[in-house]
Amino acid sequence: MVRVIIKSVWEGVIKRFSATGRPGEEFINREYFQHYGYTSRPLPGAEGIIIRDGNHIIMIGSDDRRYRVAIEEGEVALYDDQGQVIRLKRGKEIHIYGCDKLFAAVAVETKITCPLVRVVAATKVRMETPLLEVTGEIKDRCDSTGRTMSEMRGTYNSHTHPENDNGGPTGAPNQGM
Repeated sequence: MVRVIIKSVWEGVIKRFSATGRPGEEFINREYFQHYGYTSRPLPGAEGIIIRDGNHIIMIGSDDRRYRVAIEEGEVALYDDQGQVIRLKRGKEIHIYGCDKLFAAVAVETKITCPLVRVVAATKVRMETPLLEVTGEIKDRCDSTGRTMSEMRGTYNSHTHPENDNGGPTGAPNQGM
């Protein structure tokens, strides 16, 4: 095994790398083997571990301590050089956030685009934000008799009820929701 400093990584049917090892040792256009279901492309300057059997050389792992995030025992995190982190925390919590390179909390946009995002939480979902904006409908009790917020707003804005004094209907509310 040899520890190397990665110079470049490029995509293809077989992912390849170039790196330097011990003084005077250079590895060019060699295979970068990765775990099934996960891929990454380390930046120049990251470290790698290669296995060498004669002229057969394969990088089997890489790391970049410049960007690594600290996590608790048993946790897992996916992170990049921009400070974007998906962290599976103890207590069955998932944290998704973006930070600057010094890992201080800085507001950045995190975008997830797919047909369905499902969050299953046993007790609650908590969002800590000064403003929550939703571009589509919000539906209450969506798997049964639920109604959307706009339907509820329409019902409230046009509702009447019997007047206490004379039994006739009241007018609609003077302030809409």
